[in-house]
Amino acid sequence: MKRILVPTDFSEQAENALKVAAQLAKKNESEIYVLNSLELPTHLSSSGANGAMPESLFFIKLAEKYFEELLEKPYLEGLLIHEAIIGHGEVYKDVNEVVKEKNIDLVIMGSQGTNGFMELFIGSNTEKVVRTSEIPVLVIKNNHEDFKVDNFVYATDFSEECKIPFNQAKKFAEETNTHINLLYINTPSEFKTTKQINTKIRTFIRDMDDSNFSVHIYNDISIEKGILNFASETNANLIGMGTHGRRGLAHFFNGSVSEDLVNHANMPVMTFKI
Repeated sequence: MKRILVPTDFSEQAENALKVAAQLAKKNESEIYVLNSLELPTHLSSSGANGAMPESLFFIKLAEKYFEELLEKPYLEGLLIHEAIIGHGEVYKDVNEVVKEKNIDLVIMGSQGTNGFMELFIGSNTEKVVRTSEIPVLVIKNNHEDFKVDNFVYATDFSEECKIPFNQAKKFAEETNTHINLLYINTPSEFKTTKQINTKIRTFIRDMDDSNFSVHIYNDISIEKGILNFASETNANLIGMGTHGRRGLAHFFNGSVSEDLVNHANMPVMTFKI
């Protein structure tokens, strides 16, 4: 976790994400890259013979001013911040481009929390980043003056393809000294017997170091409700899951379960590419 990217529109939600990034950066000696994507209307983003239009220059200068003010925040003192990365495309495309160019390890984004994706930027950009990112994305809902992750619920269906994202989650847990509750939700529509589930679990964790995770089976009427209820009962402070990125959500998270969790969970949610 040496390079962290924080997309921002200079809103309160985006600053909540930056505060968390700052805390993780101090603990892991990380660099922070701050991205502001200027999603200008077509008639403003297009350059004519004389270059950028005056309206475009106004928004660019305004973003630069906000950057300067942001860097004066006390919580960023002593950190290496790469500023003035101003994109000119869609936010998720700019994020993915910077991730590749700067070899970013983690994206941290703000969200409106239980109100759902309220278009933090133009369009549902947090959702788009979660769906398309090749690296882990941490979605922050609230202000965290002291960001602690000591109880990490990671939900999975224990399929073979989910081993890679879980290993990424384990790496994050090791870097943050976090215990993982590895969770399987058993639902009426996808019911499995105890023997069937235990067989899947044994196969999944075979040859894994289990020193920083424990396995749990929880019964509920839906996957989403099961994850949220288990997280609440165990006082979790982070929920994690795997996604298929551009190919859609993992089959384990049928329909919009992943999006619903990001919307409804009143705690940070972290996604990992399958």
